[in-house]
Amino acid sequence: MDRNIVRASREDPQRSSTDIQMVVKTPNEVTPSLRTVRRRLQDAGLHGRRPAKKPSISKKNRIARVAWARAHLHWGRQDWANHVFSDESKFNLFGTDGIKWIRRPVGCRFDPSYQLQTVKHGGGSVMVWGCFSGTSIGSLRRITGIMDRFVYEDILENTMRPWARSTVGRAFVFQQDNDPKHTSKHIKEWFRRRHVDLLDWPSQSPDLNPIEHLWEHVERQLRGVRASNANQKFDQLQDVWQAIPMSVIDTLLDSMPRRCQAVIDAKGFPTKY
Repeated sequence: MDRNIVRASREDPQRSSTDIQMVVKTPNEVTPSLRTVRRRLQDAGLHGRRPAKKPSISKKNRIARVAWARAHLHWGRQDWANHVFSDESKFNLFGTDGIKWIRRPVGCRFDPSYQLQTVKHGGGSVMVWGCFSGTSIGSLRRITGIMDRFVYEDILENTMRPWARSTVGRAFVFQQDNDPKHTSKHIKEWFRRRHVDLLDWPSQSPDLNPIEHLWEHVERQLRGVRASNANQKFDQLQDVWQAIPMSVIDTLLDSMPRRCQAVIDAKGFPTKY
């Protein structure tokens, strides 16, 4: 029975104690109590944890991630000085999307077997776009409705480009992920027409983009702060965004070699970043 309890958990780490109790139940044996199930799992080193969320990364993209990480492993802050990092993010009006738990051994948080797929952008939230460079933090742009290639072009033309030219210089290099609207022919033509250089970016690599940690910084600052509507939430986001000190940016850029090394060590799988 003890072996069956452990096996049921390892077959599906998302099973709850109640689920496992039902799986191991047999007509010829006494059904273990939930307390016994939990105790046996803990004895086996299988503890309930919040799972690390991850995208499902294909072999092709894992190879590309490692190649990119090797190429940029020894870049320092000066090498990144003229680069602009960008991203969109969702912020819920009322707390998080909910906590899910998984049962795993200690030290296995980033093992792909114990991670959950991410689902991007739900409802009851505010979507924003932001960017930063080694010298400045750009404006936070609110996204209302569906962000298609035309909305993205407006952001690039009227928010990103003026800010980048005034703070970084004409020779800035722009980073974006490989979202379809970012790589559409319409947007490619905008980059060509405006003579904007793009940083070659591996797909499915949020852990290589330091702006992800800026979103986490904003989320932490607003933890426990409620908003009654989307307008109030955006005002809160703007206040926190504009107050981010440059020391945070310096720390993020200094982390780039470690991010690259982590991707190399993980053979392209998701990392702690």
